[in-house]
Amino acid sequence: MPAALENAITMENAPRIKAKIIAEAANGPISSDASSGLYDRGTLVLPDAYVNAGGVTVSYFEWLKNLSHVRFGRMEKRFEERSAREMLRAMEKATGRSLPHEESSNIAKGPEEIDLVNSGLEETMIQAYHEIREIKKRHDGKTDLRMASMLAAIDKIALAYADRGIFP
Repeated sequence: MPAALENAITMENAPRIKAKIIAEAANGPISSDASSGLYDRGTLVLPDAYVNAGGVTVSYFEWLKNLSHVRFGRMEKRFEERSAREMLRAMEKATGRSLPHEESSNIAKGPEEIDLVNSGLEETMIQAYHEIREIKKRHDGKTDLRMASMLAAIDKIALAYADRGIFP
């Protein structure tokens, strides 16, 4: 996981890399020549545009929270706790068995803000990976995940421009 320098992996040192998967945690840590060589060898490179998206996504969530002046989960926490307690009571009634208070409290506990942020981040990252993987598949595997992520970004920019009437 190269995480510090741009172009840390080059054609000079790439042949010595034995990793089957490389996650680019730095911006551009693999030179384009080395990237092509690694791809040809079958090394899966998770591109920096994808790997670094988690931090950007959480920053976006924080921005949304700051705009609304309401912490995540404030509106639904009690509702979810009440719904879970009702479900537990129905299960206890149906089975004739009661759960210990501590266990039922843990099950019925509503999500904390961090739980909601992690859930949103996980969903965003899974969706983004599936999107770039599908683009890679559409190109018959003749492109790597980096190119697929760039194609996804260009598609999103074009769609945003079209929605605003900037681009026909």
